[in-house]
Amino acid sequence: MCGIIGYVGNRPVIPILLEGLRRLEYRGYDSAGVAFFYHNELKIIRALGKLINLQEKLVASGYNPLGIGLGHTRWATHGEPSEENAHPHADCRQELVVVHNGIIENYHVLRRELEAKGHRFSSQTDTEIIPHLIEEALKETTDLVEAVRLALAKVEGAYAIGVLWRQSPDMLVAARNQSPLVLGVGDIEYFMASDIPALLPWTNQVIFLDDGEMAVLTKDNLRLLSIEDGASLSKAPVTITWDASMAEKAGFKHFMLKEIYEQPQAILNTFRGRLDPETGRVKIPEIGLAEEEIERLRKICIIACGTSYHAGLVAKYLFESWVKIPVEVELGSEFRYRDALIDKDTLAIPISQSGETADTLASLRKAREEGAFAVAICNVLGSTITRETDGTIYTHAGPEIGVASTKAFTSQLTALLLLMLYFAEIKDSMPEEERIRLAKSLVRLPGLLEKLIEEVHPVLKDLAYEYHKKAHFLYLGRHVLFPIALEGALKLKEISYIHAEGYAAGEMKHGPIALIDEEMPVVALAPREQHVYEKMISNVEEVRSRRGEVIAFGTEGDQNLARMTNKVIFLPSCSWEILPIVYTVPLQLLAYEIAVARGCDVDQPRNLAKSVTVE
Repeated sequence: MCGIIGYVGNRPVIPILLEGLRRLEYRGYDSAGVAFFYHNELKIIRALGKLINLQEKLVASGYNPLGIGLGHTRWATHGEPSEENAHPHADCRQELVVVHNGIIENYHVLRRELEAKGHRFSSQTDTEIIPHLIEEALKETTDLVEAVRLALAKVEGAYAIGVLWRQSPDMLVAARNQSPLVLGVGDIEYFMASDIPALLPWTNQVIFLDDGEMAVLTKDNLRLLSIEDGASLSKAPVTITWDASMAEKAGFKHFMLKEIYEQPQAILNTFRGRLDPETGRVKIPEIGLAEEEIERLRKICIIACGTSYHAGLVAKYLFESWVKIPVEVELGSEFRYRDALIDKDTLAIPISQSGETADTLASLRKAREEGAFAVAICNVLGSTITRETDGTIYTHAGPEIGVASTKAFTSQLTALLLLMLYFAEIKDSMPEEERIRLAKSLVRLPGLLEKLIEEVHPVLKDLAYEYHKKAHFLYLGRHVLFPIALEGALKLKEISYIHAEGYAAGEMKHGPIALIDEEMPVVALAPREQHVYEKMISNVEEVRSRRGEVIAFGTEGDQNLARMTNKVIFLPSCSWEILPIVYTVPLQLLAYEIAVARGCDVDQPRNLAKSVTVE
């Protein structure tokens, strides 16, 4: 998830690019760069870190070009954060540059093919193959638009790109597939960006590109074409009425809500290119372990804090069910201070959104000292934890601005599912038909979640208003949904400041049942897909018999559950391994709407920080 800005017109370019990038910096802040023409030469200036570093470089350069340029702020997905990996990226002759948001799935194959033809690369990014592909296509045609089409025909994956070429210094080419791209229409000038906020200082007239579409921008003209066949397209601009604050949130009231809605795409990005649904096989070469090393593992130790710890608890059920290997899930703050039994046949899996969580990092180092292998689940490329492990499965969730984790959590669950499938295949512990079943369920998940969010959000908003003045909540779940009960309670505590507890439903009789009365809402997670469904129904009955108010989440069509409860939210049926993700999303929405109804600061709850980098 990166930020792109492009301009064609008569104004000075650098101020427009910098202001556009400033409004997109929430999409990525590992590095930034710009490209523009100056005295008929194509200039590229890039800087590591925050946008201010690029701004200082541009001021020092003394350049003040007019007319056309591209800018990019990066969230690293391939290649660590560095100036060499920053965008824009150029071809061999430095005559053509590209900025890119997305993931190129087959870039390893394409890079080998291009290297065999003599191309030399200066970065570790997937993006850099695009200018080289276009350079290769320009050997067949002198038309930049056609060359871009020919290059993109070889690309598999997601992209939103902007292209400049020295031989066509008045033209900017843009193209989109599965990554957002919007065009801005001005007065004898045009813009392109990965999100609306970058355009609003200059125009509120925009055209949204759809998948498979490209645009050719000059200061006098805008053409839309099909990437597949070059056929002309026609679209009318629409008027944007958002203010600047709402624009940064893509029209959502809070970043947290925006990030809840981004989860289908984040999950897709996490398994994209790694999973074959027809065979159930997973490709994760970045894991850093050989098959024989995986086969000899005798124990897995998952280390995490907060929400990431809940992801680890879910993984315990998955790995022990299908990989048949014992799993311990440890709080980083506890593991680092006790005598854990770790050896060279143990795999440590640290889970951290930021890759800088202090307790998790210290515990990882302790496990490494004992000889354990280590594979991280992380969202930030090049972070400390990823540098101290044998390999990393990156979640590709993009920046998460809201303090309360949402899309980072469900992306972690997705990455853990991939790792489980990979291990199960190597250990031959999961029948092939089961792997295929689960792989196909995972591929269907993004579409299922999009529909779920659209249908249940209005229902949960009404429910939240009804319950937002309650002082306490109890969340109950069993088996793989017990950790989701913990996570649901944590979300409510974090952002609404309501006391909430998550419990394994079978433990209710061992204490929590004493709290239940007509003032205690009980959130029960009771899908029919679980083999513990009947046990969960018994727990619901126990709550009802003590006048507790039950808010149930269950499988659509379950009239038995509907008859038993005060409120029921029906969710789609799915494989039991997918339930934790499906049931997490409505709990996030419920917590969000309760917090809004109480007037809380949703994105920045009191006393909390996004990344805990001190003990």
